[in-house]
Amino acid sequence: MGAPVLIEVPEGVTNPVEIALLELKSGILPITIRRTLPDGTYQDVPLKQLLELEKKEKLRP
Repeated sequence: MGAPVLIEVPEGVTNPVEIALLELKSGILPITIRRTLPDGTYQDVPLKQLLELEKKEKLRP
């Protein structure tokens, strides 16, 4: 859809979905999740922060 590629694409990878997954796993995508709280305020959580938390959870025994 015309978005720039944000990673070095491995040789042989041409599928845009695979490229997007590689970008997601690398934590490079500039995406922020806005979570609306019950009182009407909101909390912005960068995708990179969520991925780091997920990695930490996987390392726990």
